[in-house]
Amino acid sequence: MTETRSRAGGEYAAPRSARHSALRLARFWVVAFVCSALGSPFIRAEQAPAASLERWRRAGCDATEVASTPRPIADGASDARGYWLDGRHLRWPGAAPGRYRLYASANGRMRAQTGSAITGADHGFDLAPAGPLPPAVAERFAFTGAGVDLVLADADAARLSELLRGQLLLVREDAQGRVLEATRLQLPGALDALYAAAEAQPDLGVTVSGRATQWKLWAPTARMVTLCLYRDGVSPAIAAEPMRRDDATGTWSLRLPRDPGSGPGRALSGSYYTYLVEVHVPGAGMIRNRVTDPYSVGLAADSTRSFITSLDAAATKPAGWDAAPRPDPLPAPTDMAIYELHVRDFSRDDPSVPGSHRGKYLAFTDTDSHGMRHLRALRQAGMTDVHLLPVFDIASVPERDCVAPAIPDAAPDSEAQQAAVMRVAAGDCYNWGYDPFHFNAPEGSYASDPGDGAARIREFRAMVQALHAAGLRVGMDVVYNHTSASGQDPKSVLDRIVPGYYHRLDAKGSVERSTCCDNTATEHRMMGKLMRDSVALWARHYRIDSFRFDLMGHQPRAEMERLQREVDAAAGRHVDLIGEGWNFGEIADGKRFVQASQLSLNGSGIGTFSDRTRDAIRGGGPADHGGALFVPGYINGLAEASFAFGAARPRPLRLRGTAVPLRSGQTESGNPVTDLVADKDSVSPERSAAGAKSKDVLRAKPSNELLHAADLVRVGLAGSLRDYRMTDARGREVALEQVDYKGQAAGYVSQPGEVVNYVENHDNQTLFDINVWKLPRDTSRNDRARVQLLALALNAFSQGIAYFHAGGELLRSKSLDRNSFDSGDWFNRVDWSGRDNFYGSGLPPKPDNGEDWPLMRPLLMDAKIKPTPADIAFTRDAFNDLLRIRASSSLFRMRTAQDIRERLRFPNSGPEQNPSVIAGHLDGAGYPQAAFREILYLVNVSLDAQTLTLPEHASKRYVLHPVQHSPSAADARALREAQYDPQTGRFHVPARTAVVYVLR
Repeated sequence: MTETRSRAGGEYAAPRSARHSALRLARFWVVAFVCSALGSPFIRAEQAPAASLERWRRAGCDATEVASTPRPIADGASDARGYWLDGRHLRWPGAAPGRYRLYASANGRMRAQTGSAITGADHGFDLAPAGPLPPAVAERFAFTGAGVDLVLADADAARLSELLRGQLLLVREDAQGRVLEATRLQLPGALDALYAAAEAQPDLGVTVSGRATQWKLWAPTARMVTLCLYRDGVSPAIAAEPMRRDDATGTWSLRLPRDPGSGPGRALSGSYYTYLVEVHVPGAGMIRNRVTDPYSVGLAADSTRSFITSLDAAATKPAGWDAAPRPDPLPAPTDMAIYELHVRDFSRDDPSVPGSHRGKYLAFTDTDSHGMRHLRALRQAGMTDVHLLPVFDIASVPERDCVAPAIPDAAPDSEAQQAAVMRVAAGDCYNWGYDPFHFNAPEGSYASDPGDGAARIREFRAMVQALHAAGLRVGMDVVYNHTSASGQDPKSVLDRIVPGYYHRLDAKGSVERSTCCDNTATEHRMMGKLMRDSVALWARHYRIDSFRFDLMGHQPRAEMERLQREVDAAAGRHVDLIGEGWNFGEIADGKRFVQASQLSLNGSGIGTFSDRTRDAIRGGGPADHGGALFVPGYINGLAEASFAFGAARPRPLRLRGTAVPLRSGQTESGNPVTDLVADKDSVSPERSAAGAKSKDVLRAKPSNELLHAADLVRVGLAGSLRDYRMTDARGREVALEQVDYKGQAAGYVSQPGEVVNYVENHDNQTLFDINVWKLPRDTSRNDRARVQLLALALNAFSQGIAYFHAGGELLRSKSLDRNSFDSGDWFNRVDWSGRDNFYGSGLPPKPDNGEDWPLMRPLLMDAKIKPTPADIAFTRDAFNDLLRIRASSSLFRMRTAQDIRERLRFPNSGPEQNPSVIAGHLDGAGYPQAAFREILYLVNVSLDAQTLTLPEHASKRYVLHPVQHSPSAADARALREAQYDPQTGRFHVPARTAVVYVLR
């Protein structure tokens, strides 16, 4: 006989004699051999004595493969079209009425074949038609559409927690019990209902306290969980400890007072661990997965093992961390001026950084480097935040032994450079990082030693500490809308612990991929918790000041508002949140929940990026290819496309419905000339003096495209407020939500802190590169710099949050690359010394750019497009002047919608406007920190000087803004050429110049 004793993770048999022990050991090895022959990794705890089970577990801890996977099981159900709605109710959308049963199998060997009875089932449960659903349940699952709603009997529902740890099939049967149709079930509704208490747990992951260490892993569908302990990141396991399941939360836990492999008294901090999770995987059967902790705070190299530490441990802190100063919270979100930067871009090519620090966190601690001096200059001018592209653990860059391509010395339009980059792209050292592996741990490729779990934590903090010391707040770009992998992929973490829970599934149970990758479902209770816990960790333990959420529109508004409350509490201060509020994919237009999207977030205080003014300023859209790339925007040619010129000007062409100037070398074949209305009497003397004879120059009425673009620019300058009113180009007084942007409301926010204004970021072409497409080929280098500054000025003057891409002020080029996420260091270089902008570095990588190569070749070969160091220095210094102007007055950063409604006016607007000049007037009377009684900015995007007469601004004592009036102003054109006649209110605005007047 044997005596059954309880043991964490299940039961095991304690033999009463040596004979029984030998027999059980023999039976264990027979079962192991048979299971191995059958392709099954499964041996239940009750099948083996403790010593043998320990050896078996250890083998799993050290196995080469991260999963012991049997042959896939064909259960007869190819998809998961059924839904658990809660702990009792089920739905099969679109199913016909009939007889339905739920079948269960603990060992995952069940099979459903049409026309036959179910085989391999342990239990079958009758299902009754459901009555009205609880309102919250009905609302949550409305997206599934109508179908058959079913309910388990109370007694059967009480067993559901155990049943979910095996195989379940929902079957429609005939009267004889034969299968008519079968489907698997999507689990999140049941798991959220049964394990709601898990959400309140504050300590998932590893917790080190005193001389004890605790682990907690949420794995409610697992049959067994084992903790594997390792001395370091590469050595074999020193222990395999079973964990105990809490039935109320579905969480497995273990607490160890010492290192079981080294005798009493040795702390576990600094060691490593993984989990062995034995779980049913639909379509595969019972699997034993070795996985890292989704709550890992540190990792071994290449994320193979989780690191045991407290983030309060001295080994994780750089010198002076505890007492290090940090910038105060900003009074309002609109005070933010954000600089978007990639860690590797920052220093990889900076010769002033020690070689061991290049491309690493520690480069930010080299205070005398070109890069750090540049950042300090930006801060002194008015930049407040550095936002870092993803710095959490990513899946796409080898942390050890990444490959550096050998780039050939080739022509500016050669394919050779990109070929060298793409040949090793899968194993090189570069990626933007939008492929999360572990949300709570720093990326190891930026650490000096990725194999040291503490180094990446300590050096990340040193980076933050250095930026704070420079007066810059630190923001993180975070990605909770997808993971890099799902299912049984080795780089899948969440799905190999709780299969089918963390990701958003389609109607057949496949993972949605609208984000580009495997979409997560933050509307599910524990995925939402993971996101909130993660952001709170970064804010509390790394002193992150603000967060940018990638594809935030794929997350519920309610989750983001809850996150805001929790992260503020964790940080003990307000933490600013911004994100991409794009509305697309399976959740578009609120199909599953109220999204954290542009049109749904107003009133939340959370900022979203505005594409409205971005597209108006740049021209075209982010997905343009071919001829559409030449479509000009407000600053780079749309004004000139409204006029027909003689030989001195490019002729406008109609491309895809938009007037486009003809490029040098471009043929007219297939492109009819745009019809423009000419008025010879309206020729201006400035335009005649600019080059063409007056008889060759015809003045046309402004195009609808130009007028509408000017209105969209004003929308951005007014903070994209829904209810701000202005006179549009048709003469109507309209609210900005009535201004059209591609069929949507142009004005969409309730408060200025809810909009992020930008003209370039890491996505799409840089501003310099997009201007290469839009501007005539013979545009001078100086004018290219000026066009760049026009866009930056409009961004700086716009109400809301200002967002700038690193290197925009240096005329940064990626050699026309439209998507440089995996284009290596070569196409992502930045030269902080301003000697080169890297235009003409070869044709950009073929995967995203190849179809446009024929159009790119002549542009890249044109040496006159590439700026000189003097052009770069001019743009940099003039941009810093724009930051100084923005920082000089709170009128550029007004706090509330009411402030903007009361104090901002656009005097040159309406049907009689000169659309080449944007004029904005700011009333500072009585406004805190306004510094001036009035401000009038004038932005002339024309290649000619323009004259405006604004009678309401006559008899005022306007002077140039002190920054522009200074002899040290970078752009002397405003001081030299701008004129104001107070008798008439007549302003003369130099070509392609932003001028700011003030009234003290």
